Amino acid sequence: MDNSKTKFIKLFLCLLSFYVVQLKATETDTLNYTLEEFVITTQPKENKPLDQQPITYSSISISQIEREEIKSPKDLSSQIPNLHIPDYGSGMTSSIYIRGLGARIDQPAVGLIVDNIPYLNKNNYDFDYFDLERIEMLRGPQGTLYGRNTMGGVMHLHSISPFYEKKMRFQFDYSTANSIKAKVSLYRKPSSKVGYSIAGNFNHTNGFFTNTYTSEKCDKSNGGSIRGRVLWKATPSFTIDNTLSINLLKQGGYAYALLDEKTFNPQEISYNDPCGYNRFSLIEGVVMQLNKEKFIFSSTTSYQYLDDEMTLDQDFQPISLFTLKQAQKEHAITEELTIRNRTPHKVWDWKFGVWGFFKHNRMSAPVLFKKDGINELILVNANKGIQTVFPDDALKIKENEFLISSEFRLPTYGVAAYHQSEFHVGKWDFTAGVRVDYENAQMEYQNEATLHYLFTLFMNDYKALKSMFDGKEKKQFFEILPKIAIQYNINNQSNLYASVTKGYKSGGFNTQIFSDLLQNRLMNDMMNDMGLHMDGMGTTSYNSAEVTGYDPEYNWNYEIGTHLDFNKINLLVDFALFYIDIRDQQLTVFPQGKNTGRMMTNAGKSRSIGGELSLTYRIKDFLLNGSYGHTTAQFVEFNDGKNSYNGNYVPFAPQNTASLTGQYTICINKKIIDQLILSANWKGVGKIYWDEENRVVQPFYSQLGATIALQKGDFEIKCWGKNLTNTNYTTFYFVSIGNRFCQRGKPRQIGVSLMYEF
Repeated sequence: MDNSKTKFIKLFLCLLSFYVVQLKATETDTLNYTLEEFVITTQPKENKPLDQQPITYSSISISQIEREEIKSPKDLSSQIPNLHIPDYGSGMTSSIYIRGLGARIDQPAVGLIVDNIPYLNKNNYDFDYFDLERIEMLRGPQGTLYGRNTMGGVMHLHSISPFYEKKMRFQFDYSTANSIKAKVSLYRKPSSKVGYSIAGNFNHTNGFFTNTYTSEKCDKSNGGSIRGRVLWKATPSFTIDNTLSINLLKQGGYAYALLDEKTFNPQEISYNDPCGYNRFSLIEGVVMQLNKEKFIFSSTTSYQYLDDEMTLDQDFQPISLFTLKQAQKEHAITEELTIRNRTPHKVWDWKFGVWGFFKHNRMSAPVLFKKDGINELILVNANKGIQTVFPDDALKIKENEFLISSEFRLPTYGVAAYHQSEFHVGKWDFTAGVRVDYENAQMEYQNEATLHYLFTLFMNDYKALKSMFDGKEKKQFFEILPKIAIQYNINNQSNLYASVTKGYKSGGFNTQIFSDLLQNRLMNDMMNDMGLHMDGMGTTSYNSAEVTGYDPEYNWNYEIGTHLDFNKINLLVDFALFYIDIRDQQLTVFPQGKNTGRMMTNAGKSRSIGGELSLTYRIKDFLLNGSYGHTTAQFVEFNDGKNSYNGNYVPFAPQNTASLTGQYTICINKKIIDQLILSANWKGVGKIYWDEENRVVQPFYSQLGATIALQKGDFEIKCWGKNLTNTNYTTFYFVSIGNRFCQRGKPRQIGVSLMYEF
């Protein structure tokens, strides 16, 4: 991190400390207060609880978060039906798959909202969870209320409100791989009108996988974050909720192992060039809410800053082919205004909203070709073509290294307006909504490379050649996103529903294909410079207009489901069946042969069919949570120009997810201990096809976990384990430069946690 960032953080911490002191000074011991004195800022778009709406959702409570060691988004995988978040790569590759939908790069299929603030860049999705009050996952397209990039669903994270807590909490974790997590949080309510919280965490791990070339762990990591929140009741009807989050992350490389071409078994992890990922992010959000007699008006404003950098040994082998260094700085602002009626209403509930955002991204992605790469990726390819005509001659390049520079400016803005109404007729509820969404995305690019070449047929000395590839692209998206639903209320706690919704994922630009494009331009310029005019000979020929960008992805989701509350036996059941018609599905592909880029392409038509079941059962001190999801996601129409994949399964989308967690609390109330909490969990995922051809597959696998917690007053000690059976499984697969690679999942982890509150 540069000095400017360090100075900024120090300044922020100083100001924050001063602010806390000032608030602390206003606190009085004689102050009595209750929650009813303050209207807690609610979700601006929700008229009523989720279990009373025609929507499929999962909610994870604070006790589940703590007992099941949910410390990051990846720990949610399989805990929610049909949700799979593979643990691979780095914090940059925040891939989320749900109901056969997902994304490895660029636009996400699932939206993330933290304390009502929507996160725009999915590079910010992967961070350490701490002091969360609950997690809510809305499954299925949420485009009507939430717009772009929510075609798979929306995840809401809610931090603990300072109006619910008045304490200070310390927590320290130590686990396998010398992994350390330390957290501290403070909650205060100095007056009936103000509450504030400050929370911070630090994490470190030595890593789980060894790079045999360097004999060092390749996935080591250090990170930390700080979050400050202030709730202010400015007037009896007007509240302000302000949150500031800062996140720092520094990770090692990637645990990618070359696969044996015959057996598909992974070999040792071994590469020679450094890999890593660094991130600095700052998100400031303000939610203002005006509560009147007949309506609630909300304004949600945010500023988001991201500065991250990824370095890659692109060949992931102990040879010097080429490396990539991708760095970006993004500024973004969002604004949303919503107005809705106060609930409940006997006949008509309604909401209106407008939304706008602007983000500006500057990215550099230089590719450095090294000696082996110049030979194998450029000269070998070129000389194959040349020597078919001139068998005794060859092309030579003077440099042992040369740089392909890539600079991008990516400004994007969008606006939207939406409305949703709910009509109540007896036991029936009818929902209708629509959103009009417009987005304008631009890309300015400048790529260049210079080298010296020699053609032995008629040249005696090397000649300088400079190639450039620059220009400007623009994409506009105009979408209408409707929703209709019908619901039958069996009673106040149970219902049946059916819904039809549309979602879409924005199109964009393939910035990571430009190294290939310039390589192709460089070779053609070289041939033309020699007067040979052998365009594309020995290289991949691209239609740049087609590969520099990709189109939006669309889906229609048809769903029936139920929320059932069997109060007499303390059982909650949620069940849903869905059919999704997907058009222009976005897939990440690598060019054929020994080429260096990767890009997003649209796959024509796909469909996804499946079901989801979740239940919660409680009897006295025993709690049981279970879930199961099944998805059959297949291509209906997909031809990449060489092969037809009609009928094949969509890659990276697991067919089954399952989880089962049991928790038993024993009240002892002795001198040494008050409570003993025993928890065990099982989760399973699979099968997963890794490629469009369905040649490589990860079969269904499962993992076991367990927790033992001892509580005495405000102190808790907890021992926990993940993947106790040490299951061996693959969490990621890809093809690059004609080679196959994979990453194994993390092995057995055992840890201990200490927590104290006062």
